[in-house]
Amino acid sequence: MGDRAATFVLVHGAWWAGDWLWGGVTDRLRAAGHRVYAPALTGLGPREHLAPYGVNLSTHILDVINLIKWEGLTDIVLVGHSYGGMVISGVAEKVPEGTIRSIVYLDAFLPENGESLASIADNFKDLAGDLDPVPPPLFFAGENKALRAILEKGGTPHPRACFEEAASINGARDRVPVKTYVLAEIGEVFKPFYAKVKDDPSWRKEVIGCAHMTMLEAPEETAEIIMRAAM
Repeated sequence: MGDRAATFVLVHGAWWAGDWLWGGVTDRLRAAGHRVYAPALTGLGPREHLAPYGVNLSTHILDVINLIKWEGLTDIVLVGHSYGGMVISGVAEKVPEGTIRSIVYLDAFLPENGESLASIADNFKDLAGDLDPVPPPLFFAGENKALRAILEKGGTPHPRACFEEAASINGARDRVPVKTYVLAEIGEVFKPFYAKVKDDPSWRKEVIGCAHMTMLEAPEETAEIIMRAAM
């Protein structure tokens, strides 16, 4: 892709949604001349009023598919953070081949066929209990008080069905020309998913020196990694 403008679609994870979340990244991408979309998924952030209407993983996959369809997007760089890895895996299965030229898992879940987030996240039962919706956890902030305040203010309870619906994966993700996994160095939850692709030459691997909320903690480095995925 070289110096040509790219089209980025940034899919957030669970609980935190909206332009404010990606602002430090999207500003840098747009300043570099790129086209950027960062949709809020149904039932979260500015769309929290839709949470009672049967929201699940399929709903969120359709959110992104319909954005791609109605905006006429092609040759995109599709980025999923955290739970967003479940979403972009489903999107890859349902859009026409060639729509996605590069897919990026940003400290994200990397499901196989039939797996749900609840089945592959070791801490899901401890975090969610029997709650529906599941309230935002704040352990992602660690000892960072400023980040904790941001997450407390901006979080939305997340419909449980999104976490319990199994992914349908049939190989489309593997056929995307450029695949990147980005591991946030501080934290343990996503290391097993990085390990899955670490020795696979068809995947690019990146490590970012911060904790899980990379777009808030290291927006410049996050933007640079995402832009490299377009090349």
